[in-house]
Amino acid sequence: MAKIEKRADHILIVDDEARIRQMVARYFEDEGFVVHGAADGTGMRKLMAEHTIDLILLDLVLPQSEDGLTLAREIRTTSDIPIIMLTGRDDVLDRIVGLEVGADDYMAKPFHLREVLARVRSILRRRRPVETHVAETSDAIEFNGWKLEQSRRRLLNPTGEEIELTTGEFDMLTVLARNAGRVLTREVLMNQTRGRDLDVFDRSIDAQVARLRKKIEVDPAKPHLIRSVRGVGYMFAGAMSPETRS
Repeated sequence: MAKIEKRADHILIVDDEARIRQMVARYFEDEGFVVHGAADGTGMRKLMAEHTIDLILLDLVLPQSEDGLTLAREIRTTSDIPIIMLTGRDDVLDRIVGLEVGADDYMAKPFHLREVLARVRSILRRRRPVETHVAETSDAIEFNGWKLEQSRRRLLNPTGEEIELTTGEFDMLTVLARNAGRVLTREVLMNQTRGRDLDVFDRSIDAQVARLRKKIEVDPAKPHLIRSVRGVGYMFAGAMSPETRS
């Protein structure tokens, strides 16, 4: 039987600095990726139309009329492609706004290419369905008519419609649902969903939860599934199915 070759992941870097695009391209190509580069939104759209992109490295500050946040919002209207925002300064506000518009992660410039590679691989690994020979529904978490299929990394609403989630949103919901009824601190959520220690006062967790509530709560302003615990963190209060509880 002929061996099927694995398709290389395609990375798109959108940054107005040619030096950065070239530096990222050389490094990632040496690691087996296919890299495309664009200086602005126009170039980004063209490349996304021509290629199947697996992840986007998107600069927050672009010289043209469309900045990174505007482009991230545009991408999220039609796609759940993972986005890592590149920011010129390590500003908490930048992180929060980036996550609010749908970014999966963020990195401050100057960055180490080895760390960028590690984060890219981590996000892509979490997005890939787990190969399994058991029934597809065996790892599903069901609550209030919703179904979170972990191996297929998809969320179905009570009518069976698939709800698009970013990598970060899916990981957040999975951790919360797996720990239904338990209060999880922001630090625990950060460590379990992003795989690294960050400032416990970082409000990016709040931004991620806010986005998730807009997708699964009947009234995001009065959440019943993801409840806030003042001064501590969050608790998942969904009605879990008997199979899930067991």
